[in-house]
Amino acid sequence: MPELSLQSQEQHYRKSLRAVQHFALSQRSLMGAFSRITDATLIGVSLALIIAVYAVEWREEFTLMVACAIALFAFLAQSNDLYRSWRGASLGRELVQLWLTWAGVILGLLLLDYVAAVLPKERFVTLMWFLFAPSVLTLWRSLLHRAVGALRKEGLNIRRVAIAGARDLGVTLAGTITGNPTMGLKLLGFYDDRQPAGARPLATQPHMVLGNLDTLVQKAREGKIDVIYITLPMRAETRIKDLVDKLADTTVSVYLVPDFFMFSLMNTSLGQVGNLPIVSIHETPFYGVDGWIKRVEDIVLSLAILALIAMPMLLISLAVRLTSKGPAIFKQRRYGLQGQEIMVYKFRSMTVCEDGDNVCQATKEDERITPLGRFLRRTSLDELPQFINVLQGRMSIVGPRPHAVAHNEMYRKLINGYMLRHKVKPGITGWAQVNGLRGETETVDKMKARIEYDLDYIRNWSIWLDLKIVFMTVLKGFTGKNAY
Repeated sequence: MPELSLQSQEQHYRKSLRAVQHFALSQRSLMGAFSRITDATLIGVSLALIIAVYAVEWREEFTLMVACAIALFAFLAQSNDLYRSWRGASLGRELVQLWLTWAGVILGLLLLDYVAAVLPKERFVTLMWFLFAPSVLTLWRSLLHRAVGALRKEGLNIRRVAIAGARDLGVTLAGTITGNPTMGLKLLGFYDDRQPAGARPLATQPHMVLGNLDTLVQKAREGKIDVIYITLPMRAETRIKDLVDKLADTTVSVYLVPDFFMFSLMNTSLGQVGNLPIVSIHETPFYGVDGWIKRVEDIVLSLAILALIAMPMLLISLAVRLTSKGPAIFKQRRYGLQGQEIMVYKFRSMTVCEDGDNVCQATKEDERITPLGRFLRRTSLDELPQFINVLQGRMSIVGPRPHAVAHNEMYRKLINGYMLRHKVKPGITGWAQVNGLRGETETVDKMKARIEYDLDYIRNWSIWLDLKIVFMTVLKGFTGKNAY
């Protein structure tokens, strides 16, 4: 009998999950279809306007190009969740996803043109359209966002919200809702079976505990609540399940806000394994389209930079060989993506080539450093061969700096989360370096500070952050008092 009961519970769970998914899809389908049609129309209209301005005759080549663009945009937008519900999210995040999607469209069209010549011969018209179309889409979304926000401020399209759980997480959610009236969420108050403990997080909140969880269920049945956010702690599994079961007898929308603040989250996202929903805790930001964008960025930048520094690299190689004994290029084992060992190239700046189980970090007056090597390290010119590592796919232009294998094995035992920096490829420059954290780390606290910046970069990665770091490196990152 217990086995039958467990099987019955599992079937009930799967049916409930499918029902929730079906409801969510039905609510989003109309708005999603409207958004897709509008985007496709604006992409086509923008090309028509460009052609009209430049007095070019519309031909089949333009029809083929815009059809390919619309198909690519629809596919990439779906992959980037551009058509999900953006209620509660910032306009900026939506626009970033929009421009990244269009960047993918441009890359796709260029690839198709290389294979099948889908772009018309009027390259200037095509270039102007590449810039004009996303601008039109941006303007449309901005106007729509502003219009919907204005309606919500006037009390239209408002959803009444209650929070189950009068704890810190609930207070954080309440502050987010009340601080963003354009989200169209009206917070009614909190419901909890227990009084707030500890520092009483509700002491300074305008919204109070209106009743217990049974009262919450009753209000939902009476149709006085539209949305319920459950912010109970994860240890309250029994209470959460009981509340969800009772709310299944209502038409209210229910969202679970897991208390993941107990973890150090990295690129959290929702997913599924079969019919089971999952939430990522530690994940790389470079899956799917983002991974391709990152790789294209590395290839383009490294090729451009190598073309500029080829002659200086040759001269530095000769200088290293002529001023001290040993090879021009120093190779050392480092940890790369997923903790796999890679071989990293540098111009040799010391009289030794250490790569064993015990590697001593360079110090300010290190006698191992050659006179030329001191200049190379001070100016970071010793790092130039790593652009070859980037082309090989071992490294990236921007990312956490790679440490010697011996240092990795030491610090992973001393610093919690140290190995998470290897969820991405190591970089020639990084967020920590442009913030002054480079050179010798004679204390664990200094290394901890560097790791915090590395993990912050991984959590908040974007193409714009990469470009910002590259720009900051050009301005101040090549030299520094800690570079020796």
